[in-house]
Amino acid sequence: MNDGVNGVALAVFIFFFVAVTVMGFLAARWRRAETDSLDEWGLGGRSFGTWVTWFLLGGDLYTAYTFVAVPAAIYAAGAAGFFAVPYTILVYPLIFTFLPRLWSVSHKHGYVTTSDFVRGRFGSKGLSLAVAVTGILATMPYIALQLVGIQAVLDVMGVGGGEDTNWFVKDLPLLIAFGVLAAYTYSSGLRAPALIAFVKDTLIYIVIAVAIIYIPIKLGGFDEIFAKAGEAYSQTNPATGAPRGALAPGEAGQWTYATLALGSALALFMYPHSITATLSSRSREVIRRNTTILPLYSLMLGLLALLGFMAIAAGVKVSNGQLAIPQLFEDMFPAWFAGVAFAAIGIGALVPAAIMSIAAANLFTRNIYKDFIRPDATPAQETKVSKLVSLLVKVGALVFVLTMDKTVAINFQLLGGIWILQTFPALVGGLFTRWFHRWALLAGWAVGMLYGTIAAYGVASPTQKHFGGSAKEIPGIGEIGYIGLTAFVLNVVVTVVLTFALRAFKAPDGIDETSPEDYTADAGDKGVQVELPPATAGASH
Repeated sequence: MNDGVNGVALAVFIFFFVAVTVMGFLAARWRRAETDSLDEWGLGGRSFGTWVTWFLLGGDLYTAYTFVAVPAAIYAAGAAGFFAVPYTILVYPLIFTFLPRLWSVSHKHGYVTTSDFVRGRFGSKGLSLAVAVTGILATMPYIALQLVGIQAVLDVMGVGGGEDTNWFVKDLPLLIAFGVLAAYTYSSGLRAPALIAFVKDTLIYIVIAVAIIYIPIKLGGFDEIFAKAGEAYSQTNPATGAPRGALAPGEAGQWTYATLALGSALALFMYPHSITATLSSRSREVIRRNTTILPLYSLMLGLLALLGFMAIAAGVKVSNGQLAIPQLFEDMFPAWFAGVAFAAIGIGALVPAAIMSIAAANLFTRNIYKDFIRPDATPAQETKVSKLVSLLVKVGALVFVLTMDKTVAINFQLLGGIWILQTFPALVGGLFTRWFHRWALLAGWAVGMLYGTIAAYGVASPTQKHFGGSAKEIPGIGEIGYIGLTAFVLNVVVTVVLTFALRAFKAPDGIDETSPEDYTADAGDKGVQVELPPATAGASH
């Protein structure tokens, strides 16, 4: 790693950062309506078409985690890190079955969050609160991971000084980036990341296309890259006494690989930011089209993951694996193009961080503030609260980044995945059936959350005593598997058993405010509404 500042790369990075900042503030005027409501600020007026939605969802799902943590996992442990590729392939047929239904019922009833739907479907504010709290908790470390991605780029460029530098001076660039992100998100809402996503995805595709051709040429071809990587993985890790990794997952790791891929696929569109981007589209057909073209990003992800092997072959040595890919770009690219690559990572963090903070704020506003604190809140008051909470969420993520070891960020994000997966039965189950009892869903959620958290707490790693990973022995099977999927199975079992029991005892159901035709309605259908009038909204919520 360079001791000084890479001036050329920094200048290019600043150019793109300033450009997207200007775009972020100008986005406030893009397709802006006169009304002041969460539909406008938090969902972009529910007006985005196929391409805007595609870039927004891509910017939402393929984040700094993608650019930094996936290749870093491969750099550290080998092909086990490729689990992200199959799970992004699995997820699109899955969401094709339920996202259009969620879009339809949400537009018909003016739902802004998944908790809105759960409350309306099952007539349970308690279950809605559980889903909202889970969403906020799971999103916080995800936002922090985006800030870690920005900080990794700044570290490699030499910005902020060395380890002995005053903490304020060292973290000042990150504080500035945070301030800019907070300001244009507050001002423009979801329109800001939607507009910036065009720049972000264009830069990422350019960088990956160049990297996958240029770097192997400099390193002697893929044969040489895989040979050096295989040799490095065969060496013993002194911390574990086992080989560092493998070019292909061994038999012992196959259960972990498969369960992590499947569990992650089930969890991805349970995240609030995924749903926020989905509900911002203007029609049911836009969602269906996007599920068919979003797999293009999986191709990009597969190529991106190979950078982990290239970092090993290039002799990159870093104490924190999350610096491996930024350092690879610094070492292999001309300074000006390294700046382009760093800008792609930085903007790749800003876009999802903005969407995530908006999604978490919407959950708090609609399902905690409006449901339990101020039921008569007007649309304008909801918007004001959501704006303020979006700032607080980002502050919380910033505190996490500045006060905790950066190497644990990915593990806390994986813990968030364990948590958010426990909302699957209520959300997806509710989209297809009313059979599950609201109390059974709440009990299943509680069991899944409790087991998942305790199991993850007991996992140690060479650098962490607790929360050191997301895989543990599956009870009754004896294989090592993804904790989140085990917790999900327990969740479903408890939900099904208790539903049978509660139905047998004729426990009272909540009121379902939806009807079968709501789940197939489109924007042009009679009776579909984008926003509930204040009086109706207050009565139904």
